[in-house]
Amino acid sequence: MQSFEKNKLFWASCLALLVTSLSFGIRAGILGKLGTDFQLTASELGTITATAFWGFPLAVVIGGFIVDAVGMKKLLVMAFLFHLLGIVLTVFAQGYWTLFISTLLVGIANGTVEAACNPLVATLYPDNKTTKLNHFHLWFPGGIFIGTLVVLLFNYLGFNWQIQVAIMLVPTFIYGYLFSKLDFPVTERVASGVSVSTMYKSVVSPLFLFMFVCMFGTAITELFTGQWIDILLKNVTDNSILILTLTTGVMIIGRGVAEPIVHRFSPQGVLFLSSVFAALGLYLLATLSGNSIFIGAFIFGLGVCYFWPTMLGFVSENIPESGALGLNLMGGAGMFAVSVYTIFMGNFYDQLIAANLAADIQNRPAEEMDNLLELAKNAAGPEVLKVTMLIPIALTIAFAGLTIYMKSRKKVLLVE
Repeated sequence: MQSFEKNKLFWASCLALLVTSLSFGIRAGILGKLGTDFQLTASELGTITATAFWGFPLAVVIGGFIVDAVGMKKLLVMAFLFHLLGIVLTVFAQGYWTLFISTLLVGIANGTVEAACNPLVATLYPDNKTTKLNHFHLWFPGGIFIGTLVVLLFNYLGFNWQIQVAIMLVPTFIYGYLFSKLDFPVTERVASGVSVSTMYKSVVSPLFLFMFVCMFGTAITELFTGQWIDILLKNVTDNSILILTLTTGVMIIGRGVAEPIVHRFSPQGVLFLSSVFAALGLYLLATLSGNSIFIGAFIFGLGVCYFWPTMLGFVSENIPESGALGLNLMGGAGMFAVSVYTIFMGNFYDQLIAANLAADIQNRPAEEMDNLLELAKNAAGPEVLKVTMLIPIALTIAFAGLTIYMKSRKKVLLVE
């Protein structure tokens, strides 16, 4: 391990993840503009957004199966090429299908980054996995935070959305150059001599399958809400994109100070507390209005802060034989769940608007239609958040059970 430039590999990984998260932050900020410019419905926007979440699990799962054989460096070269192609195609998009394909390519690139970088971080820091994965994944909310600020600044300056997307090419070229020059270790599983059959057995163990299912919920709670916040709450507050900025700002700080928190409460304890705060935060986002909604954003940020990296850290620490495949199956599960949920909720959002309009449209003059549409959207967004709130409530119960189970397992191990 000493022969590898650990810090340079880690920081290059962070830069690659920054590009991944910039794509989320900038897309969240320009989603409304894309709908206007290309005359897309909420269902079509939901499908386009979901393609990023389709590409991600496709790439991360395939990457999980081949990373031990082909090596992490080759995967990251592929990620660079997919990012480059997807960003350029987005800039020159002409309508629904070019947006669909370009977003899919960026999603594949994002998944390939995680397929290589999650096992890379676990390999570089075998004695401190959950903390370092939190530090690495700090750059996911970090990129969204930067992305939303870029959207706000460029909108203020009058720049179009194509320029906002093109800005992602800068860190893309930098991380591509860095990874091309660095040497990589083999994955932790390969280095430790764990057999392929043992790896496959570990990913069908009851504990892994439990975490796999829970990943559906943690990913939806964090990523669906973040991607759709500008649309869902646009008519509730004048600064809906700032909700995402605040939420991701809280996540950056939280992941940066993860070490004492993870050590104090244990990964499973952190997941339980996160679910409680996420549910409360969604409730407040759905019920508050005006500037007071930022209280809900702050609490929601605390809730989703540790979800993704701590889920990965828990699996890597407690089911180490699962190796890179285990980490990547978890990531794939999360993103696939978000893709399905995003399409479903896009349709649900359109149905809520139609139902609200149908209830208000009777005996109203035509000139009031625009106002009625705004009122319908105003009512629909919080309803979507209330439905989504049921997911972290279920997770609270699940992680309470996990905490009890891990304590009992620890006692058994101590007795033995």
